[in-house]
Amino acid sequence: MCTKRKSAHEKKVRHITEPGNYTNDMKDMNDEKRRMGKDMEGMAKDAGKKKIIIITGASSGFGMEFALQLDKLFRSTGKYACANRPAGQGCGEMWLIARRKERLEKLAKTLSVPAKIISMDVTKEEDILTFCKMLENENVSIRMLINSAGFGLMGRFDKINIEEQLEMLDVNCKALTRLTYECIPYLGRNGRIIQLASSAAFVPQQNFAIYAATKSYVLSFSRALGAELKEKSIWVTAVCPGPADTEFFHRAEKYGSTLAIKKLTMVSPERVVKEALRDSFHKKALSVCSLPMKAFCIITKIVPHGWILWAAELMGKKKGKTDVG
Repeated sequence: MCTKRKSAHEKKVRHITEPGNYTNDMKDMNDEKRRMGKDMEGMAKDAGKKKIIIITGASSGFGMEFALQLDKLFRSTGKYACANRPAGQGCGEMWLIARRKERLEKLAKTLSVPAKIISMDVTKEEDILTFCKMLENENVSIRMLINSAGFGLMGRFDKINIEEQLEMLDVNCKALTRLTYECIPYLGRNGRIIQLASSAAFVPQQNFAIYAATKSYVLSFSRALGAELKEKSIWVTAVCPGPADTEFFHRAEKYGSTLAIKKLTMVSPERVVKEALRDSFHKKALSVCSLPMKAFCIITKIVPHGWILWAAELMGKKKGKTDVG
């Protein structure tokens, strides 16, 4: 026993006295002190502020599901306490954003967390300015920003109404970018940003051209933003689901329809959101739900995109269709 204790002591002494080890240990200790100091500074800065979570597109689909699952999470972990603080130290209010006020009100009644209903159009400058005033006047600290607002349209680019396609750009890209920009100054340390992209972001898609391009933008923007905000301990996760059982297809198939094989890979929004929250908690930059979509993500990194477009075109012709959305 004495020999074992002596051996362990000798190893410890050897580690400290070996060249470089003492310096490295001191560096680690100093880094830890700086991190703790920044955390304390962040907590002091946020003291007295209302801690909130913001969800856009909360009237349906993924946005609504995020609100429901976060609320359930809060109930199971104590009054308004965020799960392992994925969004920071507690949550006092959930801000629900969408155009359909009646749906938001219905959702708010089901939540245990206090909810603020913000009926606004994220593409309108006057609504954005009003939202910015709310952030300023209500002395908030944002623990989590979830950008879920968005829509898609399937069909040939030259056959879809151009105004609707430009609206897609406004909602999916411009509004998401602007809201993210306006919210960052209010995000505290260990805050989270979740951006809803899509598996359509992995590869160009004919007859889904604008939508796929907008989601490619969201994915690229989110990855770069995450790298920039890492030093502030703000973590960004891009969520790239495949087909999901939401209202998305009600509008998306206005001009065309998707391949049947894609609907075979459809998953529930509950599953997508659960995995997205888990990935956000683990500070992952990318969240892809289901094995087929994970495999698709890998394939698009290996196989030339021209080949994938050619294969999709053949599949569309075989089924008597021309769209691959």
